[in-house]
Order: sequence, then structure tokens, then C-alpha cells
Amino acid sequence: MLTQIINGRIFTPQGWLNEGSVLMRDGKILEVTNCDLALIGAQMVDARGMYIVPGFVCMHAHGGGGHDFTECTEEAFRQIIDAHLCHGATSFFPTLSSSPFSKLYQAAEICERMMAEPDSPVLGLHIEGPYLNPKMAGEQFAGQVKEIEESEYKELLEKSNCIRRWDASPELPGALDFARYLKSKGIVAAISHTEAEYDDIKAAYEAGFTHAAHFYNAMPGFHKRREYKYEGTVESVYLTDGMTIELIADGIHLPATILRLAYKLKGVEHTCLVTDALSYAASEGKEINDPRVIIEDGVCKLADRSSLAGSIATTDVLVRTMVKAGIPLGDALRMASETPARIMGVDDRKGSLQKDKDADVLILDDELNVRAVWQGGACKVMNL
Repeated sequence: MLTQIINGRIFTPQGWLNEGSVLMRDGKILEVTNCDLALIGAQMVDARGMYIVPGFVCMHAHGGGGHDFTECTEEAFRQIIDAHLCHGATSFFPTLSSSPFSKLYQAAEICERMMAEPDSPVLGLHIEGPYLNPKMAGEQFAGQVKEIEESEYKELLEKSNCIRRWDASPELPGALDFARYLKSKGIVAAISHTEAEYDDIKAAYEAGFTHAAHFYNAMPGFHKRREYKYEGTVESVYLTDGMTIELIADGIHLPATILRLAYKLKGVEHTCLVTDALSYAASEGKEINDPRVIIEDGVCKLADRSSLAGSIATTDVLVRTMVKAGIPLGDALRMASETPARIMGVDDRKGSLQKDKDADVLILDDELNVRAVWQGGACKVMNL
């Protein structure tokens, strides 16, 4: 069936089209045109002056809808993805937090099965840990971190075809060889939960660590040891021109000033937005059964309020927060779609509204709420 979306402001790689239409058929974008004349036989959708934008690419989320990917069941995977889909995430890299390798094998099996489905939103698996610096791992990874074992990760990667990204602390023994091996497999290697300084980051980047997870979080900035001052991971990443970053732009993990600074120094091409969401994201009405945490101010905190415990954001929240911080809407949208698609190597079919790309399309209202979602050309949400 031919679907035509008309009467909206369309965001394209060339900028905004104030008049025009998006044509979709057989799961693909047939055309993005400045003509909004109705086509005979097309299913018409009137965007009523709202924004028509590319679907968001979710490259770092641990859960949502009351479930976590570490449950390692197909039901949990589907419910999480459906919960985020309602908020505009049409492409998904399920993230498994620091876990035993038995769970990594289970998750990989589920992921591969789902990726084989027609027009699947699942594009690959993202693993964070268990190769993390225990001093920087935090409460959520307590007891779940370990030293790097070459035979262990090589065996998993030889047996699985779905892993697209793996995060580790670059200062750990064996981390540089780990990154080189990931690079040889075409897998994104990201630094995470680290206290690396400039020489560590320089060596890590040269070995293959090209991305920084949840930038500013779980990594030090400029600091002192006794009377001497040292650059932190943050400054080192800024100085590494080719290294990309991701921001948890929920307005709590990072304030607006830091969001603007990261955008200014790294730019749209090297900055993407991630939710890093826990199971509590997009789970309205569901109770929290963990006495260690509370939900307050749009974020998950430890019950004693001594620290953040994780994000409950969805990708539409990230875009709204960036715009409120003073970033142009077009750039915020690119950081939620085009840039993560490029970082994860799927920009040939995802991340922008262009002819022959997958028909992953959103309609956002003036307040940037998601009003309609097409994923693979199928309408998943319609609230116009």
C-alpha cells in the first residue's frame, strides 16, 4: 500500500521542507518531495502542520515498560522495544548491562532470532561490561565486573553474529587487545565506567575505542592528586577529535550548560543522544519493587538520594531537553537519528528521510510529543 503524509514540516538531510509530502510503500521511503498534492490510490495522512521527522535510533537502553533485557526472554525484549517505540525509537540495539556470559549467550540468541524477522526494529546487541573498572562500576554493576579474558570474549564473538557494540574500561589489562579484536570484527568499541586519563584515551582510540558511553557519567573530569593537576577522561575525549560521544540528555544526568558545551565542542557529527534507560522507563502505572531505589524528578535515584541510579528517559524526552537547552531542533533530531545510525553503521538505511531508506517516520507536535510512528512502513502509533 502507498502511504502519503502531507501538510507538515519535513526534516531532511538538506534541512526543513515547509511544504511537501513523504511517500512510503513496501517498507521503504518512495520519495520525499516538495509537492503535497494528493496521489490517487494513496492512503492519506494529514500531519496538520506538525513535524515529520526520521525515526529515532536507540543505541543504548537497558530496559523499559517494566522489563530489563537481562531477563533474557523474548517477551521482555518485545515489551521493552514496544514501550520505546511509542516514544519514537524505531531502531533498537538492546543493551545488556554487566552480566554473566551465560546471559550474554541467551541474549545473543534472542537478538539473532528477532533480527531475522522482516522489518525488525532490532539491529544488533549492545553489551556494557562485564569488563569494567570496579572503582567506577557503581551500585548497578556491584559484583558483576571482572577481568578481561581473551578466550571468553573471542568464543562468544565467534559463535554470535548479532553483537554490534561492546563497552569496557580501557585502562584494564587486555583492554587494548580487546578493542583491536572488536575492530577487526566491525564492532563498535566504547569506553565506559573508566578513570582513564589522556595517555590511556590516546592509546585506547588508536587501538579501536572510538566512542564514549554516557559521556561525563562514570568518568572523571579535571582533578588533583596531591599538589598536581591532571586531565580527566572528559577532557581527554574532547581532545581526541575522532572519538564520538553519547549524552543522557534527560536534564538530570547532565545540566543544560554541559549539554550545550558537549554540543559546541564535539558537534552534531560526533554527538548522539541515548536514554541509557532502566526498566522503569515508559512504565507508567507499574510499581517499583526494589527498595533500593526511588523515582523522583524524572530520574531513578538510590533510596537515600546519595546518587543517581539510572535513567527513565525515552528518546523524545532527550530531544525536548536538548531544544530547551538551546540546541536547534534540527540538530537535536540529527543527534537522535542520523548520528547514532552512522556510529552504529546502519546509516545506509536508517537515520534520515531519504528515498530508498527504511520507512521509519515520526510525526511530532509543536511540543515535540510523538503523535504518529511508522516503523518499516507499518503504522504503530496514530494519535492525530
